[in-house]
Amino acid sequence: MKYLFIDTCTSHLVVSIIIDNKIVSYYNEKIDKGMSNYILPEIEKQLKDNNLEASCIDAIFVSNGPGSFTGIRVGLTISKVYAWSLKIKVIPISSLEVLASTNTNGNNLALMDARRGYVFLGGYDKDLNPLINDSYVLFNKDEYKDYNFISYDEFENKIEPNIDILKVINKHKNDSGINPHALNPNYLKLTEAEEKLNDKRS
Repeated sequence: MKYLFIDTCTSHLVVSIIIDNKIVSYYNEKIDKGMSNYILPEIEKQLKDNNLEASCIDAIFVSNGPGSFTGIRVGLTISKVYAWSLKIKVIPISSLEVLASTNTNGNNLALMDARRGYVFLGGYDKDLNPLINDSYVLFNKDEYKDYNFISYDEFENKIEPNIDILKVINKHKNDSGINPHALNPNYLKLTEAEEKLNDKRS
């Protein structure tokens, strides 16, 4: 089986091709701005490097949030276009679960800075079973002393993500997938425009 993995929800662009449970291409780099300018060339490069046509891909795994509003939309849009045009299934995965796949001992707390003291967080055990549902909360690190902090952002005693894509793929490869048109972002919070509108109404 041939899979395409995409994660654009954080400050890092992650693209990978997996063939028969082996990672044959992997890209994980920080992109300061303009992620949409990098993702298609990277996908095309990985396909070319592995002598593959896009039509050979059996499924797309994509992070659908939470995270950067713009980043989430980039990854989902690309995934929708590929999945719809090639008639292949697309499988959404939590971006926090992807972070939590990092190889460490114990339970992992995936964290993203959501500004003003708030975070997106999700707690997972070593097999990626959820222990704390993905949430948007005011962060108090003392509440999570039994977890490894996994994040690209700056948190005290945090561990830099080392994503285990095969762990994520193997957990979800038997998921039924969804219609590309039903692929929606999981923002977990209102956009700034929505928040401002609510403030005006209040």
